[in-house]
Amino acid sequence: MTDFQSEKHIVRNFLTALDQLGHGADDSQVKALVSPDYLWRGFHPFNEMAGIDAVLAAFWQPLHRSLTSLQRRLDIFMAGANSIEGQDGVWVASMGHLMGLFDAPWLGIQPTGKIVMLRYADFHRVENGVITETAMYFDIPHLMMQAGLNPFPPQTGAHLVQPGPMTHDGVMFDAQPPEEGQKTIAAIDYMVTDIKDWKGGRTELLTDELRRSWNEDMVWWGPAGIGATYTIARYAEQHSGPFRAGFKDRIFNGHICRLAEGSYGGFFGWPNLTLTPTGGFMGMPASDTPGDMRVIDMYRRDGDKLTENWIFIDLLHFWKMQGVDILERMTRVPRS
Repeated sequence: MTDFQSEKHIVRNFLTALDQLGHGADDSQVKALVSPDYLWRGFHPFNEMAGIDAVLAAFWQPLHRSLTSLQRRLDIFMAGANSIEGQDGVWVASMGHLMGLFDAPWLGIQPTGKIVMLRYADFHRVENGVITETAMYFDIPHLMMQAGLNPFPPQTGAHLVQPGPMTHDGVMFDAQPPEEGQKTIAAIDYMVTDIKDWKGGRTELLTDELRRSWNEDMVWWGPAGIGATYTIARYAEQHSGPFRAGFKDRIFNGHICRLAEGSYGGFFGWPNLTLTPTGGFMGMPASDTPGDMRVIDMYRRDGDKLTENWIFIDLLHFWKMQGVDILERMTRVPRS
């Protein structure tokens, strides 16, 4: 059984090379670590791009120009074999913040000259010594709120610059005991399977359902527009209940990758879910138009259950499918 150390080394070098672009380094090391047919998936307005040149020109170089002295602050770093049936391959995932000084406009968002933090999570597929595929999801509305904009109505959870794991052990540069990763993927699989049937008219209390998968003191670190919640009772009240009530015709499209190492795991899809709003969710009206949710979930397990969950949802893409261009609307108004 591989310990994934070779793949981790490649991705660590890749992330370092990307970070050095803002400090005068050229892009040769970045390009040396990806395949010619490199595929990159990112949130709106970047979406899907082919080739590292396109990704550098559209995303990384403008980001470095806007968020000067960019610093990566890792909270989770892990690797594992893709557990999705029929999907082989080794992936390396990370999560944290890209912190910089907001010195020039980015995506039309006006700079503040102050520290901002772009929440992100990414998954990198490593094959034959190079990265062939990346999914990098980032919370643009969260950065907007740091810049004084209010892209959404008041959210049900708390708006925070979100911390990493309470246990501070999520950055796993070293190999972890395989049996711990197996426990984590089992906890994630159970939760995913259990939640699939919520549209089916269950009569049990939502809190009773959640307690099968989650510890009582769980923390759900949701995206800007929804916010963070703490404890099963408040999660049910402030997110899970309103979310389930706010949609119909839920379609689970599956995941591209699901992995775990040690007490941590995660997954992503493109998209994970297709949902039709019934009205009220995030203060938005009902619609007959289905919308896609591209999601990364990152988890920490404690014992046999999940206890922390960091969520990245492409809400800009989802609401644009509903005819509301949040990014365009917010970049036309002054900061509060």
